[in-house]
Amino acid sequence: MSDHDVSPLLEALPRPARSTGFPAAVLWDMDGTLVDSEKVWDISLDDLAAELGGTLSLATRQAMVGSNQERTIAMLFTELGLAHVESELAAASAWLTRRTAELFTLGLPWRPGALEALRMVRASGLPTALVTSTQRDLTELALDSIGREFFDFTLCGDEVSRTKPHPEPYLTAAARLGVAPADCLVVEDSPTGAASAAAAGCTVLVVPCEVPVEPGPRRVFRDTLENLDLATLAGLRSEQYDDTAR
Repeated sequence: MSDHDVSPLLEALPRPARSTGFPAAVLWDMDGTLVDSEKVWDISLDDLAAELGGTLSLATRQAMVGSNQERTIAMLFTELGLAHVESELAAASAWLTRRTAELFTLGLPWRPGALEALRMVRASGLPTALVTSTQRDLTELALDSIGREFFDFTLCGDEVSRTKPHPEPYLTAAARLGVAPADCLVVEDSPTGAASAAAAGCTVLVVPCEVPVEPGPRRVFRDTLENLDLATLAGLRSEQYDDTAR
């Protein structure tokens, strides 16, 4: 199956509901969306670059936002002019995991309004999932800060064959919840994550954090998750075809 062949996943999904009201499920990104952890990754990636004898440029760091660890390490090696030797890539990935874990255990700060938004959605009874490019072991550390009770399940970057910006993570999450992607609302902060959710057919509430996100189909924008309520959620799907909705 090619990177763009998602038909086996699509065939297993239910048809979209006719209602344009509340979403059937809310799917949350983690880094930069719920918690301000991209700044933690800034530290661990800069430390790894120094360990490897170089420095990480701002442009490459910004391009890493929303990517999984394998792609991030590959981008770092390219940036530093290092050969992509499998054993050395693996060693660098393990080093990055250890350093990031040290920082995650210190606790992660919330993005503005994120905790209140999680509580509101959970109290509404809507199905929810966490869909992140971060690997499982680090996600579990992050969940110590966030709280596992807000999600029906979590799906991590090392648990899918193709991670964001491919639509597989969000197609997989929708299938596990038994809902159509078109009936899901995804909350994202990065170009990579927004592209993944839109390609899956979801409505994407984009709240940019570290890098700007371009307008596009299925995307609606807010500056913050503060004051997000059920009435707002109900109206988001009707806005999704206005590329400049904010």
